[in-house]
Amino acid sequence: MTHAHITTWVVAIILFFVANSLFKSGKEKPFKIVHMVLRLFYVLIIVTGIIIASDIYKFSGEYIGKIILGILTIGMMEMVLGKLKKGQPTKVFWIIFFVVLILTILLGLRLPMGFWLFR
Repeated sequence: MTHAHITTWVVAIILFFVANSLFKSGKEKPFKIVHMVLRLFYVLIIVTGIIIASDIYKFSGEYIGKIILGILTIGMMEMVLGKLKKGQPTKVFWIIFFVVLILTILLGLRLPMGFWLFR
């Protein structure tokens, strides 16, 4: 299930940048379609994350932190696109998005179900 989770968030990040570029190039209808597909991937990320979390034998604070960071990452992706759509500034949300994304990935790799990159 870990591979399905990783695949869904990688595809979601790609869709996020595609939606951003579509909106900036003025293609409103393709932007809406990609944005809706991205929201579907948010749900898939959360579902696969719940499945992974339910299989954890020893649940620690790091897992809770990872879950919170993952939800914040999804929230910042949605905030960036929402503010962009409304014509409001997005710089702060971009910064928060990148910081939270990097922390989420690093913590996910560090945890026992992650890859043996930081052990």
